[in-house]
Amino acid sequence: MAELQLRDVRKSFGAFEVIKGIDMEVKAGEFMVFVGPSGCGKSTLLRLIAGLEEITSGILTFDGQVVNHLVPSKRGIAMVFQSYALYPHMTVFENMSFGMRLAGADNKECKRRVRAAAELLQLTPYLERLPRQLSGGQRQRVAIGRAIVRDPKVFLFDEPLSNLDASLRVATRIEIAKLHRSMQGTTIIYVTHDQVEAMTLADRICVLRDGVVEQIGTPLELYERPNSVFVAGFIGSPKMNVLSGSFAQPYKAHTIGIRAENLQIVDQGGWAGSVVHSEMLGSDSYIYVDVGVGEPVIVRENGTSRHQPGEVVQISPDHSHVHRFDAAGRSIGRAEMSGAHHELQIIVKL
Repeated sequence: MAELQLRDVRKSFGAFEVIKGIDMEVKAGEFMVFVGPSGCGKSTLLRLIAGLEEITSGILTFDGQVVNHLVPSKRGIAMVFQSYALYPHMTVFENMSFGMRLAGADNKECKRRVRAAAELLQLTPYLERLPRQLSGGQRQRVAIGRAIVRDPKVFLFDEPLSNLDASLRVATRIEIAKLHRSMQGTTIIYVTHDQVEAMTLADRICVLRDGVVEQIGTPLELYERPNSVFVAGFIGSPKMNVLSGSFAQPYKAHTIGIRAENLQIVDQGGWAGSVVHSEMLGSDSYIYVDVGVGEPVIVRENGTSRHQPGEVVQISPDHSHVHRFDAAGRSIGRAEMSGAHHELQIIVKL
């Protein structure tokens, strides 16, 4: 395993700067996930770490050693791509051992490592099959196995599950989580646009926006204490409800945010709006309510909703879970209700 440090790392393509000065640390043995919208620079940053793109300026170190000018093969990394990149004419065994054979490993060692990785990934019955004889999930596991046998210091995953259907994504996500636990402290950097993957896999998440780091923290820290409207709206499913104007004024904020589970439909005394849509998911339901702010406010209810489109309802927020943001979109703490009189108090919780 390896510890990575990035100090003012930048990447430009001609006059266009994609990565705009990133300072961060990935701890040895950590599962770090890069998330952000399309075009934010997360895949470019991964390629800089891999050595597939040259750093324009700044310093990248592995365990204190500067690796800016090291070729990928000398960095001790293994990368798993979105497209499985398997050789179609080779068996699973041959695909998994190909990199080792190129590096000059003997046949005995190749067989030992491949069989150990195949057992870990439940691929042993498929070692003599060709890629076309495998499912999408099995092919992705072969690609992961090919990385494992190289015994790298750092695993790099570039949106590895985006080509899989929903059920296979869940199954393969579980396999990746088990893999990290079983490999005793392997450092993993994982890029995804799917924040559910990020929340369920990461030790820490790095949220990127327009080539800069917006916030780094554990999944729970980002969910409960987003430092900006952007992070609040990006982390969590469904995303946080964001309101301004007359909704934010009582909280002495430019904008407020509140999650669906911290709202409830009440008989009176809340925000008035009309139901525009209900999503019933079995264990709970999401009610979309138009309160006149553009996007509907989303309310989560347990069980099956009985609210119909067009129905006028009242929504009440849990004041202790209202996030407050200034005009620049930065967090200025939460609001709470005090004691028996239920007076609104502004309390900073950063």
